[in-house]
Amino acid sequence: MSGDGTTADDDPLQTAVWRLRSRACWADAAALLAPDTPDTALQRASLLVERCLYTEAGWEEAEDALRTAEALAHSDDERGAAACERGCLAYAATLFRVRDRADEARAALGRAAALIAPGASGRALLDFRRGLIAENLTRSPQAARAAYRRAHAGATAHADPLLLSATWRHLAGLALRDGELAEARQGFAESLRIREELGYLVGTAPALVSLAETETEPEASRLREEARRLFRLLGGVPTWLTTQLAPPTPGTATA
Repeated sequence: MSGDGTTADDDPLQTAVWRLRSRACWADAAALLAPDTPDTALQRASLLVERCLYTEAGWEEAEDALRTAEALAHSDDERGAAACERGCLAYAATLFRVRDRADEARAALGRAAALIAPGASGRALLDFRRGLIAENLTRSPQAARAAYRRAHAGATAHADPLLLSATWRHLAGLALRDGELAEARQGFAESLRIREELGYLVGTAPALVSLAETETEPEASRLREEARRLFRLLGGVPTWLTTQLAPPTPGTATA
């Protein structure tokens, strides 16, 4: 969930990786990175873990890449970042019912918390992922909100717009659950704005669907139709939007 490759002054390799990643071509992006340094091995693993989150596939490739990143990590920051990715992969496997790895996810993020210094750039992503576990596995919205707020502050401090778009969206989701419609609409709109500005196509459809939940007709249907168009363009990714973006049944009003 970092914004690597999104600015004009980035090097050509990172720009190419970002463009492929944002268009759901994670394997192609990973193929550009030689896993011969801790940084490139970790970035490659991160791409393949993200593919699992969006496609519910590619688990073995992500595991292999993660083991390489863990083997190359030497500093506390590197080991902490690798542990954070392992926690995310275990979370995704649990969320999508591939295998219950909830204990592994919590333990890995706990290791990451012990290794990544408070205030370090990687801390915001760690807080975000702890929020995901609290919200979706532990079912503790209060703990999730606190973690997302820490992640939001960290993403702001370290100028990580892609992570900021995620914290906006998840905080808005909790607000919507609590019936705070105006707060939810603002958060979803901010998330969508950032993702559109970054050109993060694979994350734009979910942002559109979320914002549609707070809008009235005909705007809600317009947003869902735009999400449906992007979803088809990217070959049905993210897979977990399939049910929500199924075409309206004949005779169903959409206006």
